[in-house]
Amino acid sequence: MSSLAPPPAGARIPREIWVLVAAALVIALGFGLIAPVLPAYARSFDVGVTAASVVVSSFALMRLVFAPVGGRLVGRLGERPVYLVGLLIVAVSTGACAFAGTYWQLLVFRALGGIGSTMFTVSAAALIVRLAPPTLRGRVSSAYASAFLTGNILGPVVGGALAGLGYRVPFIVYAVTLVIASGVVAVFLSGASLRPAPGSVPLPPMTLREAWAHPTYRAILGAGFANGWSNFGMRVAILPLFAVAALGTSPAVAGLALAVFAVGNAAALTVSGRMTDLRGRRPLVVAGLVVNGIFTMLVGVTGSLWLLFAVSLLAGAGAGLFNPAQQAAVADVVGNERSAGEALASFQMVQDAGTIVGPVLAGLIVDHYGYGWAFAMAGAITLLAAVPWVRAPETAPATT
Repeated sequence: MSSLAPPPAGARIPREIWVLVAAALVIALGFGLIAPVLPAYARSFDVGVTAASVVVSSFALMRLVFAPVGGRLVGRLGERPVYLVGLLIVAVSTGACAFAGTYWQLLVFRALGGIGSTMFTVSAAALIVRLAPPTLRGRVSSAYASAFLTGNILGPVVGGALAGLGYRVPFIVYAVTLVIASGVVAVFLSGASLRPAPGSVPLPPMTLREAWAHPTYRAILGAGFANGWSNFGMRVAILPLFAVAALGTSPAVAGLALAVFAVGNAAALTVSGRMTDLRGRRPLVVAGLVVNGIFTMLVGVTGSLWLLFAVSLLAGAGAGLFNPAQQAAVADVVGNERSAGEALASFQMVQDAGTIVGPVLAGLIVDHYGYGWAFAMAGAITLLAAVPWVRAPETAPATT
């Protein structure tokens, strides 16, 4: 029998991790600044709703397409340079969006931002894997996820207020904040802690084939796809439509269901990081996927707004339970002694794929069979993602 290795007395999250957490907050806050105004800004070029939607989706599409290249760049150039270059690409492209003179310029500039986004997302994950102490990986993942969640909640509020100054202002503000964030990371993340000790021989990067051979990594990919489908894609695209069509609420009130989901997520994140370091990755992932899956299925049969809020709160709590544990498991599989850009990029790709495919297929199901079946399928996919985890080896550091 083995037990989890407790964190050493006085163990603290390294300063470099807090720099990345602060940068994540700024990035998510800025993304939220432009999210409310981007569709309307695109339509200001006298295009239809479909064309405006293409501008929004181009960012996610380029993230998906460029992810393998981003992973190889991390392996070849290192985490910190790719992170900084990616952040600056998003800053420049976002600033260019503010000065776009045509719809096609806006589309190109926004798509270029997706390339930079996947560069800093993959490299940030790689940096956290390299820098986080093994016995604190759950808490590190929780802190990083909380920063993104906070930014995503506050960003649209600030962005909506800035929209009163014109569609272009939020893009300028976001570009400036990204430049500042990249400067802070460049100064405080010197890269010394990423270099091998003097006299040591650096290990070769982990290949995707090596990662795939680990059953826990395969379970991670399945859960990532389900998470993208259910929580990042379908919930954002379909749940507000369900609240309006089935419950007769206004779009503004329907949006509160997303906020309630975020509240449940945030509440669970306050404890899930510590719990996964103390109890292991697998129990938190399985419990979180089951809770999230069950209450996602129940969304489609809610008959009142308050019941929808309750179900959304519990589904959000489920997501908050498994996300830090899953991120920590990724770091466990990779280890902090070698680069693993390809494996981390593949994890990002399957999650982005779920985010893109989920709403499309869910929309087809809604059109032919109704909202209940669409949410039932999303919940079932999430529950199925828990099955490989039941037999997956526990990856948390252990003492025998």
